[in-house]
Amino acid sequence: MIPMLGWALLFFIFAIVAGIFGFLGIASALAGIAKILFVVFIVLFIVSLIVGRRRVS
Repeated sequence: MIPMLGWALLFFIFAIVAGIFGFLGIASALAGIAKILFVVFIVLFIVSLIVGRRRVS
């Protein structure tokens, strides 16, 4: 699995577990971190696709 996506999934799982136990502040913070990491992963993926196409041509 791609490391950045793995971190995003890990924080998402932590957010769900914290939400189950009722720690709403912790759950929202971990969900926020997971969202940020997921967006960073998507941006880096798109950039790598663009850069990879340029090298092939």
